[in-house]
Amino acid sequence: MTRGRVDVHHHFFPASIQKEKLDPRTGFRTPPENLPWTPQLSLKFMDEAGIDTAILSLPALASGSIGDANRTLARQMNRDMARIRDEHPTRFGFFATLPFLQDVRGALAEIAYASDQLKADGVAISSSYGEGPHAKYVGDRLYEPIWAELNARRAVVFLHGTQTPSSTPHPNALLGLPIVEVPNETFKAASHLVITGTKCKYPDIQIILAHMGGSTPFLSPRVAVLSNYMGCKLTPEEILAGFKSFYFDTALSSHEVTLSAMQSFVTPDPVSREMANWYTQNLEQFYGKAKDTEEKITFRNALNLFPRLQG
Repeated sequence: MTRGRVDVHHHFFPASIQKEKLDPRTGFRTPPENLPWTPQLSLKFMDEAGIDTAILSLPALASGSIGDANRTLARQMNRDMARIRDEHPTRFGFFATLPFLQDVRGALAEIAYASDQLKADGVAISSSYGEGPHAKYVGDRLYEPIWAELNARRAVVFLHGTQTPSSTPHPNALLGLPIVEVPNETFKAASHLVITGTKCKYPDIQIILAHMGGSTPFLSPRVAVLSNYMGCKLTPEEILAGFKSFYFDTALSSHEVTLSAMQSFVTPDPVSREMANWYTQNLEQFYGKAKDTEEKITFRNALNLFPRLQG
């Protein structure tokens, strides 16, 4: 570690995904200077931003079907990320991609392969899988064997909101799904894990919520009271404790407003971060002379999650 920063929210985009195209469904275009993605492109950015190590993740396979094709795709993505990690072992790690999660048997097989053979640093999971009335959020009982396996392995899980359209179109061309829907999807998944008791039942899984948990810090008190009123067996205090047990990255989220909310919501111990220049400046300005807190956020927590980086 030369400058002391670990980026846990760093997407890997193989050419097959065709990220250079505007996706009319999501209303978002990846910045053209980031495409076509290569490890060298990331390394250049990392050097400029003072990032020692980036943990790669592929947006999860949140839709599809159960079958060999989906399993093969996940396996190939994981091998590709492992190869990049092996070529740059001090600069990259990766969160394993799983097959479409309704394929529980396939997901369990990929967790074992990615963890035991490829030595992945953890697993990337989306907030929900499937579309429309057939979609299931990650706390669904169908996924119980997956959570049990991840808990047995004391796994690190990177939870990212799915780009799920709402029942109405996104409000404006400047407000695509990654801007207005993804943060709420992250919140809904976190809430589902808490109120179903999944988060409490599997305490040895370390879950990182993308984008500072989306709207989680602001809406968790609402869930605590109203879900309890609606019959959740957990007390409001237990529900809030469940929310506070997550880790939160700071990707596309560091600002005085959001950091103030997080500071009152959780201690700096369960916070990790992604470095993008504007958000980095906001974070550094916010903490000012509180160097110990900034160091926890920028690299100490990540070293606890990923012990191999301590060498």
